Amino acid sequence: MPVQPMKSIAAVALSSAHLTVPQIMGAGIAVAAILLFLGATGLMTRLYRVLPLPVVRGVQLFQGLSFAFTAVKYIRYDQDFSRSSSASTSVERPLLGLDGLLLALAALLFILLATGAGDDDDSAINGADGRAATRRRSCGRVPAALIVFALGLVLCFVRDPSIFRGLCFGPAPLGLVKITWEDFKIGFWQAAVPQLPLSVLNSVIAVCKLSSDLFPEQAELSPARVSVSVGLMNLVGCWFGA
Repeated sequence: MPVQPMKSIAAVALSSAHLTVPQIMGAGIAVAAILLFLGATGLMTRLYRVLPLPVVRGVQLFQGLSFAFTAVKYIRYDQDFSRSSSASTSVERPLLGLDGLLLALAALLFILLATGAGDDDDSAINGADGRAATRRRSCGRVPAALIVFALGLVLCFVRDPSIFRGLCFGPAPLGLVKITWEDFKIGFWQAAVPQLPLSVLNSVIAVCKLSSDLFPEQAELSPARVSVSVGLMNLVGCWFGA
């Protein structure tokens, strides 16, 4: 289980200039500790059983729509992450160019064509459309998103070659962050509390429900194990900037 991207904590940190690094880390550690406690004691499993399925589906729908609307905003308008925490400007993106709408639509079309509509039945492969089905399966194995990401990196350096001068090889110097009890309290009430419902519902319960939907033939994923995994990874990763 990877480190969970705590979006609510990030939103509070970006919108609150007074929130310090120790307080942000305290919020992440608090959420991770609570998830670890819920998983280790079995309370997460009980919550998984009593929580209505429509609530989980609502969280999944909200997250999907949120990501979709954000992606549309990023495509339509120029982004300037160095000047604004929201990263959105009112300047519409041009149609042509290395950062234009036409290139974005071409990348989207490539992903749709490469991903396809899923695997075909064996009967289709043995029939008259066997060759077409085989080609679709071959395209489905292409890492389309990874290719588009690599293309974006290349175009980034093409647009601004001065980026090369800012690159340097690590490792970066390590330093221990001192977190006081006051930092924990501020981080918990201002950032961890808004994050907790999202972590419990989206990062644990929704993951288990989605796993059952996608892989019904496999054994049901344990909410307690997922909760412990997410908690441990965030407890460890927080000290390394994750």
